[in-house]
Amino acid sequence: MTNDSTQDMSIETKVVSTEVIDTEAGLAELCDRLRGQPVLALDTEFLREKTYRAQLCLLQVAAEGVIACVDPLAIDNLDPLLDIIYDPDVIKVMHSARQDMEIFFDLRGDLPKPLFDSQIAATLLGYGEQVGYANLVKGMLGIELDKMHTRTDWTQRPLDDAQIEYAADDVRYLFKMYPQQVETLKAKERLDWLQEDFNELTNISTYSPPEETLWKRVKGRQKLKGVQLAILRDLAVWRENQAKKINRPRRWILKDDVMVDMSRFAPGDIAGLEKIRGLENKTIQSHGAALLEAIQQGQDSAKEDWPKKVEGRRLTQTQDALVDVLMAVLRARGAEHEVSPALLANRKELEGLILGRTDSAVLHGWRAELAGHDLQAVLTGKQVIQIVDGRLELKDL
Repeated sequence: MTNDSTQDMSIETKVVSTEVIDTEAGLAELCDRLRGQPVLALDTEFLREKTYRAQLCLLQVAAEGVIACVDPLAIDNLDPLLDIIYDPDVIKVMHSARQDMEIFFDLRGDLPKPLFDSQIAATLLGYGEQVGYANLVKGMLGIELDKMHTRTDWTQRPLDDAQIEYAADDVRYLFKMYPQQVETLKAKERLDWLQEDFNELTNISTYSPPEETLWKRVKGRQKLKGVQLAILRDLAVWRENQAKKINRPRRWILKDDVMVDMSRFAPGDIAGLEKIRGLENKTIQSHGAALLEAIQQGQDSAKEDWPKKVEGRRLTQTQDALVDVLMAVLRARGAEHEVSPALLANRKELEGLILGRTDSAVLHGWRAELAGHDLQAVLTGKQVIQIVDGRLELKDL
């Protein structure tokens, strides 16, 4: 967070009723009351099963004296509210913010900041990895949330009172938990630890990766090598652009397994495309020429431009046993500091340490202070493991 709006921790102590905002006049009045507020709790309801970009169906906001559900299906212009949300002097509080941030990125091609993610904060407060919102509310506030409308189709109108209150609860208690989390993090001297994680969530590259890296998201890519990966790269770029153009999910354009087979067999004509299992005739009829062009483009690319396949090194039995030792140290440090071990590092990162990698997040910042330095000390023989009273302890040599 880039500003300090936490000095007054008494926000929203009175009962506030939920407002439904479905007119531009109502939105203007809401914005008048939100303007100048230091903290906003935000959540979104959306549908994305049938589109490339998620369809925003409801935008919930809470601030001091305000709890509102804004209906974007009834209001054409959300810019007055978005201007407030994107104000860099306003802290945006969300829970598991990744998908909500994608919505905002699609709306403006930019991201609102500064951000405070209550789920990430909870991992530093002893609630475990990726705690759900309902469980966090119960743990912090002792309130059991109704989960009846978890599968609601938010595109349907009208929304009944129960649906509105369900949506409003997603920001009502988020706003109440925020000052508690901040105060506890300050007391533990951990508030600054979160900044790196929050920065990642507000990094545009997180939501708009370079086109040349899209192939890395394709399942089954491990089966390919050399020029096959170049073909997959160009097919992935074509699919992405086509999905954006017609606003349909990527898998509706070309399935991953179909792209892998196309890359492997590299058909050079329509007859060859027709032999690819799972490639529908209507796709060949509509896009056959474009697919063949992408395949040819990949084949014609210079060898030095082919995607580099990162070959994973297989660990020896001894190295695999060392990973188990590091995992034990990681769990011990996590338990000691009431931090989920998964937030510190995963097994793959520990395997990287064994193989000599130094770019793991556990070796930098607060993660290094909590566990990274100890992991390195064990690896280099500067510390040894002891079991004292049934607990794992490290001793300097």
